[in-house]
Amino acid sequence: MTPRAVITDWGGVLTSPLDRAVNAWLDADRIDVDGYRTVMRAWVGQAYDGVGQNPIHGLEDGSLAPAEFERLLAAELRTVDGGPVPAPGLIERMFAEFAPVEEMYALLREVREGGARTALLSNSWGNAYPRERWAGLFDAVVISSEVGLRKPDEAIFRHAVDLLGLAPDECVFIDDIVHNTRAAEALGMHGVHHTTAGGTRAALASLGLLP
Repeated sequence: MTPRAVITDWGGVLTSPLDRAVNAWLDADRIDVDGYRTVMRAWVGQAYDGVGQNPIHGLEDGSLAPAEFERLLAAELRTVDGGPVPAPGLIERMFAEFAPVEEMYALLREVREGGARTALLSNSWGNAYPRERWAGLFDAVVISSEVGLRKPDEAIFRHAVDLLGLAPDECVFIDDIVHNTRAAEALGMHGVHHTTAGGTRAALASLGLLP
């Protein structure tokens, strides 16, 4: 059976890669790269292994204010010469190099023109989303901090699917983080691990959603 809907992540799928934006920010703010990677490796690992809580959990599910996350992260960082990293505006600076991937936006429009429904499902880091681009593109938009849930928790996938009025096995989920696509697959969805627009296009074509 051809799936009836495509649910997509935002950062790293509809935007240029996250690591490109982060590297530009580290360079612009002259942040010690090894120190940053040590902190984030621990925080991201905890955020996805299901053990304990850390600032990423709170930022993504909305229980921690973005300004407080910026303060906590900045306190763990140093510049290359050992100085402090300014906390205010840290998230905006981190994602300043995000750029839309027009090929992916075109792909979603093709999916809709073919009769499938579409939705966005994003773990928010306090981002300034380009919501003006989403008018007429999505049947539903789920932002983690607005619903108090976060990927890869099963509940947020069920919430997105329910908004579309479909069953999990009728939906495709696209994400650049394989942990999230595997969580969607565990629920019965079709997972597509996004690395390039061409690869995602081919995956959706194989599912009958594109010619």
